[in-house]
Amino acid sequence: MRIRITEIFYSLQGESTFVGLPTVFVRLTGCPLRCQYCDTEYAFQGGEWQAIDAILDTVAKYKTKYVTVTGGEPLAQKACGELLTQLCDRGYVVSLETSGALPVKNVDNRVIKVMDLKTPGSTELNKNEWDNLSYLTEKDQLKFVICDHADYLWAKQQIEQRGLLNKCEILFSPSASQLNPTELANWILQDQLAVRYQLQIHKILWSDEPGH
Repeated sequence: MRIRITEIFYSLQGESTFVGLPTVFVRLTGCPLRCQYCDTEYAFQGGEWQAIDAILDTVAKYKTKYVTVTGGEPLAQKACGELLTQLCDRGYVVSLETSGALPVKNVDNRVIKVMDLKTPGSTELNKNEWDNLSYLTEKDQLKFVICDHADYLWAKQQIEQRGLLNKCEILFSPSASQLNPTELANWILQDQLAVRYQLQIHKILWSDEPGH
């Protein structure tokens, strides 16, 4: 089986509950979404077809147990599920970064799903696959990228109405260059909202350079 790969690189995990851990990132090519804040547009096209065995060999060159499969939207490629399973079989702690626009029900249950819920400010609200919420477990993470106060209020409403705090860890991130990070932090504290605030440390360290 082959997968179209944009890049495989070794860096610090910049977000999620694994932030700061040395991680191998496997970035798949292609995405059906066009979020207005996307920082990986270079992964929409191009890439190189690689056999799963070759991908596993590249990952094995790095001395870490953490692997993140990302994109683009990795689930847009059918062979992504097999890659995730084989990574788990080799003993890695595997996380999947997914937009939430494609079904996650068949993802190997050993994989930690880090799934977006697209806000109105993303311009892709209508792409949310709401059924995915029922497949999230305590080990998974649900991420909201907040563009403005309206997004924050919308996200807060979804959390309350859908009981999301009882389902998995909730992550709030300010959209880079759109929302002052301190404003989002203050809103969370004022409302005593039990979510995890996060900044993307890879952007602080390396800006938007590919390979980080």
